Amino acid sequence: MTQYLLTILIFLPVFAALTGLFVPANEKKIFQYGSLLVSIAQVLILILILQSYNQESTAFRLIEKVSWITLDMGTWGTFQAEYFVALDGMSLAMITLSVIIMLIATISSFTIDKNVKGYFILLLILNGAIIGTFCALDLLLFYLFFEFMLLPMYFLIGIWGGPNREYASIKFFLYTLLGSIFILIAIITLYLSAKSPASTNEQLVHTFNILHLSDLNNFVSGSILHPDSTWSLWGYSARSWVFLLLLIGFGIKLPMVPFHTWLPDAHVEAPTAISVILAALLLKIGGYGLARLAFPVFPDAVVEFSWFIGFMGLLSIIYGALNALASKDLKRLIAYSSVSHMGFVLLGLVSATTEGVSGAIYQMFSHGIISAMLFLLAGVLYDRTSDRLIENYSGLSTKAPAFFAFVLIAFFASMGLPGFSGFIAEIMIFLGAFKSFSANQLLPSWMAIVATSGLILGAAYYLWTIQRMFFGKFSIKLPGVNFLDLDKREYIMLLPLALLALFLGVFPQPLLSIINPFAEHLADVLTKLSITTNP
Repeated sequence: MTQYLLTILIFLPVFAALTGLFVPANEKKIFQYGSLLVSIAQVLILILILQSYNQESTAFRLIEKVSWITLDMGTWGTFQAEYFVALDGMSLAMITLSVIIMLIATISSFTIDKNVKGYFILLLILNGAIIGTFCALDLLLFYLFFEFMLLPMYFLIGIWGGPNREYASIKFFLYTLLGSIFILIAIITLYLSAKSPASTNEQLVHTFNILHLSDLNNFVSGSILHPDSTWSLWGYSARSWVFLLLLIGFGIKLPMVPFHTWLPDAHVEAPTAISVILAALLLKIGGYGLARLAFPVFPDAVVEFSWFIGFMGLLSIIYGALNALASKDLKRLIAYSSVSHMGFVLLGLVSATTEGVSGAIYQMFSHGIISAMLFLLAGVLYDRTSDRLIENYSGLSTKAPAFFAFVLIAFFASMGLPGFSGFIAEIMIFLGAFKSFSANQLLPSWMAIVATSGLILGAAYYLWTIQRMFFGKFSIKLPGVNFLDLDKREYIMLLPLALLALFLGVFPQPLLSIINPFAEHLADVLTKLSITTNP
């Protein structure tokens, strides 16, 4: 019964998008409710997956593995790629997040009235590509899904975005393409240096299998990525350089300072639903790529560059928070807060402790829920006034108490107040970062101490925004605006996200029990190597 659930989950929206090509463009409701039905079907499939999932094992489940491409390359060996999808704890957490967010984003998209057919077809393709990326265990398949997200997002921003949408979409495209090129170079190098366990003395079978690439014994003797290779450039081995390519490639997606500048522009210009997807899902692919590919395949490079990675995470936390504090546009403030919060993910992953890695993945899930709320609320404001400047509002709590209540929940959850999911994620990351030096000597303790300043700055920019926009005498510095409270559709979008942020803040164990086996395995791999390297 569960044999092909992942394939259905991935390709159902793609099939719906292809079917939509034959539907007349003026059938607006067919595209709206058809996309909604696809998202609801994905929720039902997810429920079946969760019911059959064994949380106590690190083994992959729901494995679908079919030979995809096999070519005899002569002296180069055999080219082999597979359609290989499966789930472990981290994948399941990210797929659950994706299904929830895509359902919310689809409901949010009902306000789109320009070229509705093109919009929903691109949204459905994006849906399938995101879920495929979180399932793929063949590196070539992973890269194809990763790339398929680029074009739909480019057009969704460039056609349906704000006044500067062309600039924002081109900037997004160029940054993401640059990261993709770095990742592609790393993939080619890995392919040429690795072999499948099916290889024999007479026949070399290259592999894109991520699980095989995570075993150092599967690198060809004499290749530049073999652990015993003597190849070096400026004192760094080939393994170090390829890891840095992956770090930058996925760091652009994360986004990691200084590769973050595409994000605020893309968020400000993107329509609300696309901002939700961008913050809640696309940024997580950067963290997911590091945890799934870069760290397990190059644990030696992680140990070598641990101080640098931790510092870049710390820089992202503080720099993003300071820019949020200086932002005048509400959507730009939320965008920079995302840069800051994703810095915690980097810090947690490189701590190489179970607490830190679990906290990083928990943070990705939590931030996905909270950032979706934040951008939906910014969209509510813009729908009513066509303006997002903080200084143009005051006393909104008196006119829209329900809107104000959801803003308080989203802001408090984002700043990591106890009782919300953000608190659980950040406390685990801090515990892992503090523990890191004594456990594996990767991160100095002062990094964890300095990172706590991100919480203080987060409280500052959120509380200051609340004070300016919602307290005092009601005033909107815009002519002819009648500010109304939330409608039913907005309640339907916001209420599940708010309840989920509260539930995961009070009962984190259901999610942690899914995440922990993966976190323990990754932390164990990095810690053992660290102890060997730094006895």
